[in-house]
Formats: sequence, structure tokens, C-alpha cells
Amino acid sequence: MTSRIRIGVVGCGAIAQIQHLPNLAFLSDEFDVVGLCDVSTTLARGAAEEYGVSAWHTELGALLDSSALDAVLLCQTDPKVDVALQVLESGRHLFIEKPVAFVPEDVDRMATAAKQADVVAQAGYMKLFDPAFVLVEREVAGMRDELCFVQINHLHTNNSHHLAHFRLRAADDLPSTGGAELGLRRRADADRALGDVPDDVRSAFFHLAGSMIHDLYGLRQLFGPPDKVAGTEIWNDGLGITTVLGWDDGPRCAATWVELERIRHFHETLEIYSADRGVILSYPTGFSRGQLSEVTVRGVDDGGQSFEQRPAVDWENPFVSELRHFHACITQGEACRTPLAAARHDVQLVVDITRAALAAST
Repeated sequence: MTSRIRIGVVGCGAIAQIQHLPNLAFLSDEFDVVGLCDVSTTLARGAAEEYGVSAWHTELGALLDSSALDAVLLCQTDPKVDVALQVLESGRHLFIEKPVAFVPEDVDRMATAAKQADVVAQAGYMKLFDPAFVLVEREVAGMRDELCFVQINHLHTNNSHHLAHFRLRAADDLPSTGGAELGLRRRADADRALGDVPDDVRSAFFHLAGSMIHDLYGLRQLFGPPDKVAGTEIWNDGLGITTVLGWDDGPRCAATWVELERIRHFHETLEIYSADRGVILSYPTGFSRGQLSEVTVRGVDDGGQSFEQRPAVDWENPFVSELRHFHACITQGEACRTPLAAARHDVQLVVDITRAALAAST
């Protein structure tokens, strides 16, 4: 294979327009975008015209029929599993945006298909490629034996507040029944994962899978999969979630996700503490471009004096970094930092967190 990967993009909605398509154009030495696919003609054709892509399709089969295709970036609206399986079974490398699935067994199916096809299957876990997160990893490596407390505070605003800052094409050519059909498919996946649950619990489940998943996979990268879910509470019709996670002989993590629908404010922090040191990571929204995450280190020096440091963070878009990594995995055999198979832990944790809330309510 040449060093320039011939890639197709499936799903031309907000995250493709804001991040992936501009970033692929920026990485033109690494990627050649040879086709776009979306059920909306407006989105597929409009994006192809804007980015000079010669081929656009409204059916996946037409994209996969092309012999000039090495990989697919899959960022269509959930659920994605059936499309991902078709891509993998066609022998193409796969970059799949989060949430990769709602049901753990579906991740198993995709991972098996990737292994059988001998292709790279990378989860779109961009926060692990954030230079600020890499700094935190280094800090935590020196704290690991003394860790006592971890806290996540994720205050989420309605995505419409973020999207209003961009010029986005809307899928104005879809049938009115499309949204309802998609909702039924999502509900069917939730039913397979959880059984028949109240509406607020199902809503929280989707927020965990679609938004708080960033915080959960970050925890796994730093500390390994949690050994237990000590408890979960869901409130405010599923727009509020608090859970306590634990590691045997390790720290406890208190994690809260809340949607403040009408307040135009986004606040996402990860705080990690030992007895004499604290590391605080603050993230911007994933829809931001050119806005850095921030790291603060607090502690006590050898002289007993308290200090606070804000180490410089490299100016690197994590969405760009993860695409560079995908390229290196394919062309150089680099070990994948966010393999799809490992994402099963995160999908299972979302299920376990939700089930803990159900157990608490009975």
C-alpha cells in the first residue's frame, strides 16, 4: 500500500463538517478522500463539492464497490454497527466515531470481523490524543501508588449552542419518518442492552454512551477498567447522572454528567489527587477548533511550600492527531492506541453504570 491512504467518509453531518473533512483536507499528504456517503443527497453532494471529492453516494454499497478504497471513516448517526460490519467484511480499514455501539456483544462482532479481515479498526477516542491528556498520563504515572480520589465534572450544554458558531449544511431532503425510524433502532439497541427500562433511564444511557463516554475511556486509559460501580443516581428526566466507580486497592471516582440545556456554557474537568499532589485537566467542547485543553498541577514541594503550575500544552488538534495515528497504524504497523476491541470495556461500563441506577431504584 502507498503511504497515501484512499479513504471514504460515511456520514456528512456536523462532526464531519466541523472536524473530519477539514482535517482530512489538511492531511492531504496522508489521505486522499476518494468518496463520501450520506443518506442525504444535500449533505453528500454539498460536501463533495466543497472539498473537491469526485465521488459521492447515498448508499454504502456504491462506496464499497470502488476498488480505489483502502479505509472508511464512519461518523454517521447511531447506531453504526451494521455499517461498520459491512466495511470490515469488505476488507477495508475502519475508523469509527463514538459511540461505537450500545451493546457489548456488538463490539465483539465488529472486533471479530476486523481480526478476520486483518485490518485496523480504530475507535474515535480523540481525547486520548489530546496533548493535555498525554501530560496528565505522565503526571499520573508518578502518582499511581498514592492515588486516593478522582473526580469528573461534565456540565454539558445543548449542542445547538456550539453548532450555531459554524456554517453547517442541514439534511433538508430526508423523509419526515426518518427520525422516528432511527429512534426505534436506537431503542431496540437499548432494549437489548438493558431490557425494558423507564424513559429517563434510557435517556441517561444514551447520554452516557454518546457524551460521558469521553470521560469513561479516559479513566480506563489512566487506571484500567473499573472493578466496580459502587452506585449510580439518575435524575432530572435523565439529564443528570452521578456515579461512583472503584478500583480494587485503588482510588474512587465520583463522576457527574449534567445537561444544562439553556445555559451556553460547557465545563468538563478531570481531577486526580494523591495525598500531596493534584492534577486537573480541563477540556473544551469537542466542536471547538483551535481551543486548547488546560492542565493544572498543584502540590507541595520538598520544602513544604504549596505550588501551582500550568504546564504548556502543545498546539495540536486531537482530531488531527488521531487521524495521523490511524495512518501510521495502517502504513507502518504502529500499535493502535484506541483499538475497537478495547472499546468493549467502555460499552460494558455504560451498561453497568445504568444498571446500578436501576438496582438502586428497586
